[in-house]
Amino acid sequence: MDFLKTLLEHQPLMTLFLTIAIGYFVGEINIKGFSLGVGAVLFVALAAGWFAPKSAPAPMVGTLGLSLFLYTVGVQYGAQFFLGLTSAAGRRANLLALIGVLCAGATSVAIQRVMQINPGYALGLFSGAGTSTAALQAAIAALGNDDAAVGYSVSYPFGVAGPILLLYLAFLMRPQKIATTANAGLDILEIALRNPAFCGKTLAEALTGLPANVRIVAVRSAHHNAPASPELVLAENDVVLAVSPDSAALAETRKSLGEAAPGRVLRDRGDLDYLRVFASRATVVGRQLGELELPDGAIVAHVRRGDADIMPNPEFVLEYGDRVGLLTGRATFPALRTFFGDSIKGTAEFSYVSVGLGMALGFLVGAVQIPLPGIGKLALGLCGVLIVALVLGKLRHTGGVHWTMPLPANLVMRNLGLTIFLAQVGMSSGPRFAATVSQTGLLMLGLGAIVLIALVLPILILGLLVYRLPFDEVAGIVTGACGNPAILAFANKLTPTDKPDIGYAMIFPAMTIVKILFVDILPAFW
Repeated sequence: MDFLKTLLEHQPLMTLFLTIAIGYFVGEINIKGFSLGVGAVLFVALAAGWFAPKSAPAPMVGTLGLSLFLYTVGVQYGAQFFLGLTSAAGRRANLLALIGVLCAGATSVAIQRVMQINPGYALGLFSGAGTSTAALQAAIAALGNDDAAVGYSVSYPFGVAGPILLLYLAFLMRPQKIATTANAGLDILEIALRNPAFCGKTLAEALTGLPANVRIVAVRSAHHNAPASPELVLAENDVVLAVSPDSAALAETRKSLGEAAPGRVLRDRGDLDYLRVFASRATVVGRQLGELELPDGAIVAHVRRGDADIMPNPEFVLEYGDRVGLLTGRATFPALRTFFGDSIKGTAEFSYVSVGLGMALGFLVGAVQIPLPGIGKLALGLCGVLIVALVLGKLRHTGGVHWTMPLPANLVMRNLGLTIFLAQVGMSSGPRFAATVSQTGLLMLGLGAIVLIALVLPILILGLLVYRLPFDEVAGIVTGACGNPAILAFANKLTPTDKPDIGYAMIFPAMTIVKILFVDILPAFW
């Protein structure tokens, strides 16, 4: 055992990745439908840190992992974040998260008053239950000592495991099934023109009388298929191929134009065929579809980005890894593959320039000292990385710089950053966690659990029982209020939608600031 301990302590990076491997193995153990997932990495890391205290890598390793996670979440969900802030649902979600955080803060104050424990311990319990390293750092600075680290080390594991357990119990008792938001693809319909009002009109003129979310991509006339063009004149008995994400809109279009004619266009591939290619050439990425001069009059029928099918328009901007569906003659296939690049490597292409600039700007914003009257100065820390990433994710492009990245590359960077952060912070906290538990017994553990319950339970009760929100939306609120990426990963495992990710990105920055303000302001009253 001494040899193993010495080996682990002399090879911290080896220990880090061994911890990640064992953590993922433990996380995959399924007991009656419950498994810890990536959260198990933290608990294996606590054990590794206790067994080999000197094996923990430098704190910068964990900081790098967490910053990668925050940046990739931000650039993916920036648009949804700002949309949520302007909506009633977004404001309600932030209010529910604020209620939970304030309940946890009030509980920590009550514990300090009733139990007469060290004020630093109380602030540490609050920071650990909310898994906020930024709040811990603010508490240490406000008190001038590291007493808060003791409470933090005890409540932090509860801050990770507690929400996972409570979310799982709420998931089992949820009153309704979760409606998946996974995009099922665009609907298509072949329609034979029977309405004389549209005969003799150009396609551009005909579209003005149809639903806005319907697009005609091909027309069959005189037994030949052709790509749709605005100047094409429609005639009676022509068959149009209509595309829309809304089946009701397609039904309305059919009533306006004529009658369904299934197979008339799609069964004839002699003049017009379908080709899907990857957008992987720099000459097409970042450009609007309307700017592209496609070979031989080919037409873009749809674009698939990640798991979503998108009906394109002339202003739609291509990104690396987009899969572009085209209608054209088979003779044009080689030219189109060359034009777009058509390499699967495009799914892993992103600009290291944009990542470097974005991360650097995020650290800079996090380091800015914001003066608060009567309190002092406030720094956002790593929350600055998330805020900048959210802004860049909304912008998506600035000139020739692409801030976004393909979803596969984003997920790889996100999960790698998450596991590195959990392993490093667990290995660093292991010795202090074990020492605190041995000194205080079950008392501090119980207090940490109480603060955590005060944070999560009000959100679950208000969200599920009072407002009757969908479970995946409430799970997103819980992850944003608690803040730990492991909870978000578990919520994503429970639900088939992206609402937990959106909720995390929408709520986490504001709640981090609230937690920092709380521990900064409270010592002034003690």
